[in-house]
Amino acid sequence: MAKPGVNHVITDTRDSFGKGAARKLRAAGKIPAVIYGHGTDPIHVALPGHEIALILRKSNQILDLDINGKSQLALVKDVQKDPVRQIIEHIDLVVIRKGEKVIVDVPIHVVGETAPGTIYNLDAPTISVESEATHIPEYFTVDIEGREEGEHVYAKDVTLIEGSSLLSDDDLLVILVSVPRASVEADAAEEASEATAAEGAAAAAAAEDSE
Repeated sequence: MAKPGVNHVITDTRDSFGKGAARKLRAAGKIPAVIYGHGTDPIHVALPGHEIALILRKSNQILDLDINGKSQLALVKDVQKDPVRQIIEHIDLVVIRKGEKVIVDVPIHVVGETAPGTIYNLDAPTISVESEATHIPEYFTVDIEGREEGEHVYAKDVTLIEGSSLLSDDDLLVILVSVPRASVEADAAEEASEATAAEGAAAAAAAEDSE
């Protein structure tokens, strides 16, 4: 499993809103965002586009925002992208405080290889946990090395970091190890062919005996 660090980001407050203002902001290499939560008034800011795009390659990132010289911790809550160009258009950030708990979906990172002739299916790519706001896991690691056909990994089997508690159902199927369908069908076809050949040989032998 891995913990993301806290990313220090210098922001600019903004007082121009609307689609036109947002387009100008993005043209200048910045991303419009709003920070809210804990009963505070929403703060509208402009984030550095390239820096934020790099940070958001990983999930559940914590930002230490420098807003006019004051520090504010925030968690990325929602990222809105252009559906065609995949350009980040707007980000929602939620205020967090040290020591508080937040609910997040944490990705599953699979390592190792299953037994020869088998594959694994990642049925649940994320599991939901409650975690300390400043210690949110980047991902949870599941080792599948040598696992045999029919083996299961459930949410309750995933090792969590200290300070995190599982919210997903204990019996949520995360990983299933199986034999590829093509291999199963090939084996069945081979068995059927062998059976047909055996029947043919037996019929031929019976015909010779009757002559």
